Amino acid sequence: MKEVPARAIDGEAFRGALRLHAAGVVVITAESDGVPVGLTVTTFTSASLSPPLVSFYIDRRSASAPGLSTSAHFAANILAGGQSELATRFSRKGVDRFAAPTRWHLGPRGLPLLDDVSARLICSQHAATEIGDHILLVGLVMDVSVDPESHPLVYHGRRFGGFLPHPSPNGTSRPAEQKA
Repeated sequence: MKEVPARAIDGEAFRGALRLHAAGVVVITAESDGVPVGLTVTTFTSASLSPPLVSFYIDRRSASAPGLSTSAHFAANILAGGQSELATRFSRKGVDRFAAPTRWHLGPRGLPLLDDVSARLICSQHAATEIGDHILLVGLVMDVSVDPESHPLVYHGRRFGGFLPHPSPNGTSRPAEQKA
């Protein structure tokens, strides 16, 4: 691991700045030794289109880290706007995250899949590496399911919320097509 230069900012200032960055909310789920594991992340992002790769970070101290980092497969459950309680549940310590009222079912490869999400990506683990106090996990996307009518859950400033698009000049919520 690289040495941190003396001029690096402290953790609280860093977290304060990142609170201003809105992020989508994803619950990563996997199966570890026959037991479902999962946690809420806001670090989920696409990493590559070809091959289709996604990534997220998990704190090495997390109780879910061993199960998620060694699982051959995982599901990225992109939460819908009304699922803030589910996001909170999967971020808490010491609770059975898969007990009622969590609604889920077993999917391919025995993966626990959350119900009523905006989208779901089934991934095989492509890479895992320690970076600072976190583990970077990269997944190769094997399957995708999407609810086109759903709106995502967003996290900003330590609060959950929804997404409201700004109207564009062409009268829609989408930017005008650009011609080359």
